[in-house]
Amino acid sequence: MLLLLTSATSLIKPKLINFMSFGIFETLAFACIVLLLGFFLVKKIRFLSDYNIPEPVVGGFCVAIILYLFYYTMGLSFNFETSLQTAMMLVFFTSIGLSADFARLKKGGKPLIVFVAITGAFIFLQNIFGVSLAKLLGINPSYGLIAGSVTLTGGHGTGAAWAENLTEVFHIEGAMELAMACATYGLVMGGLIGGPVAKVLIKKKKIKPHHMMETEQPIETFESPLSKRRINVRNMIETLTMVAISIAVGLYLYEAFKSTSFELPNFVWCLFIGVIIRNTVTRFSSYIVNEHAVDIIGNTGLYLFLTIAIMSLQLWQLQGLATQVLIILLLQTVLLIAFARFITFKFMGGDYDAIVLSAGHCGFGLGATPTAVANMQAITDKYGPSHKAFLIVPMVGAFFVDIINNVFIKVFVAILA
Repeated sequence: MLLLLTSATSLIKPKLINFMSFGIFETLAFACIVLLLGFFLVKKIRFLSDYNIPEPVVGGFCVAIILYLFYYTMGLSFNFETSLQTAMMLVFFTSIGLSADFARLKKGGKPLIVFVAITGAFIFLQNIFGVSLAKLLGINPSYGLIAGSVTLTGGHGTGAAWAENLTEVFHIEGAMELAMACATYGLVMGGLIGGPVAKVLIKKKKIKPHHMMETEQPIETFESPLSKRRINVRNMIETLTMVAISIAVGLYLYEAFKSTSFELPNFVWCLFIGVIIRNTVTRFSSYIVNEHAVDIIGNTGLYLFLTIAIMSLQLWQLQGLATQVLIILLLQTVLLIAFARFITFKFMGGDYDAIVLSAGHCGFGLGATPTAVANMQAITDKYGPSHKAFLIVPMVGAFFVDIINNVFIKVFVAILA
């Protein structure tokens, strides 16, 4: 669909661009309406429901296409308040930390290590594949690296961080624009392929939706975002207090350790502080963290972050992609589908948990950790909880992936330079 859309409009020259900017509350209102549209479409269109496409992806992508058409027919570009998107991302990752009880984390054990190894193996393969295809197609191998883990596993942030470096090392032009376009492609596709991959595996394992099972399993945090919760105002205020403290301290540490050997993304610091607060409170006091409140706040942050991120994508950036890079991106998508289907699924146990993990891998293998969680939620809300997947994927996607990815990128840059 993306390729058809960009091809159809490639011959149309946009008029003089006029910008329409939205403030924080206007962006919030717009995002909520778009998200409700996603809920409506998934409920009404059976294909979307059957293939477990997340609501934020559906609503956000539909609106992104509409805004894309506005850009080319009326020369109108919509600018949304980015600080709200960042805030929602931090809320989501902090909630992951607040839900990470050490007693539960111990259960990760061997599967956690195996998933980290699988993730690392795929990042290496993603770069080998991208560089090899670039050479085969007769373009600079560094373009294959950009259309590899730099932007697909790394996303917009890693792509932007490495674009300048790759420009200096390989003397290529338009690295930043190319990186943003590749990351945009990845974010959309990461949210689209996870559900269908899971659908194929679920059909193979003959798993029924949980409402069709004889006994339903208990609902766990994050795994059934649309279910009813028992919370009150005090629960919400207490949880919001922990979230706010985690973000404030996390951002302070992020600034303090910038440009040092301990530099980490801001959301990782917030997640870590959330883990510390959760386990300190649990171990040294009688206070019980309300999982339902953490769930509500975290899922709200996740859904709004993804909705804003996808609806504000400038799809016309994809038009700047060379044909060779588009071929690489399409084949990278096929590679991830095959890897998740045959490698991730098999080595993570070949069971229902492995199916959910495979869908999650599709999310951050092309897009981002929030996309991975949204993919998994679309499955667990329909087929039942997967405690293992929701224990492993957020921690691996939020922390280990960035470390492994940056190490491999440095190795490949050194080899190709």
